[in-house]
Amino acid sequence: MTAPIPHPPSASPAPLGAGDLAAEISAQLGARLGRVRLHGFRRPAPPPPTLVAVAHGSRDPRALPTVRALLDRVRALRPGLPVRLGHIELNRPLLTDTLAELDGGAVLVPLLFGRGHHVTHDLPAALAGAPHLTGRVAEPLGPHTLLAEALHGRLLEAGFPQGRSPRTAVVLAAAGSRAPRSAQDTERTARLLSARLGGTPVLPAYASAAAPTVVDAIHALTARGHDRIAVASCFTAPGLFATRCADAAPGPAAAPLGDHPALARLVLHRYDQALLARTGSDPESARAATVAV
Repeated sequence: MTAPIPHPPSASPAPLGAGDLAAEISAQLGARLGRVRLHGFRRPAPPPPTLVAVAHGSRDPRALPTVRALLDRVRALRPGLPVRLGHIELNRPLLTDTLAELDGGAVLVPLLFGRGHHVTHDLPAALAGAPHLTGRVAEPLGPHTLLAEALHGRLLEAGFPQGRSPRTAVVLAAAGSRAPRSAQDTERTARLLSARLGGTPVLPAYASAAAPTVVDAIHALTARGHDRIAVASCFTAPGLFATRCADAAPGPAAAPLGDHPALARLVLHRYDQALLARTGSDPESARAATVAV
């Protein structure tokens, strides 16, 4: 019987040296990573600066709920954006208290309609008193075409006729300021509203600190042959000035702008402009915004 042919013993793998071991680990790691797809991995974005809406404040009990309704609409338009409220006076929270509770960045958006003392002095002073914040002040809400849209909408709600008539006219009632630039802003808003109304005359008037008064503006328009005169309310919320101006109206008196959708969009527009501009009062900010309004 023929003896079986012996098989050679199995060769044991030679031990890996340090260099070979490192190469083997790198090869296996590279192979595994090659099978992994990373879909849009990014570092978490920093939180956006807080939008601090700055209202004047009023003793009228309707004012605070009205402003809060406006900010609820702003939040609905921009989910995830931190939105806070601060008042210059008369209502809580006061602006100084709101700023003291924040950290990081903040943009103060005045719920005011011209470059009066509050916008040019009080708001920058409040930011200077909060050195823990990186902040800036946005432009006031007026003048802007979105403001004219909101004013027009409230006039229509009050019963102002849709079509143009030589007998109709509007008094644009605003708070008033001794600052010349504030009056210029109101005059430009009046022109924007007139254009939106198809050329209907719109005469600015003021509740205090400037002329003409609402009554004087009504008399001037009446002297020009207009006997259907409405009052547009360039106020965010009900208050002493808004009520006084509405009471003087011989015809329809529009409600304060409140939570009108166009005003909420304008608040966000001013916030975005302030972020894109070098400063909140940069004249180029009007051309810097990229959001659709």
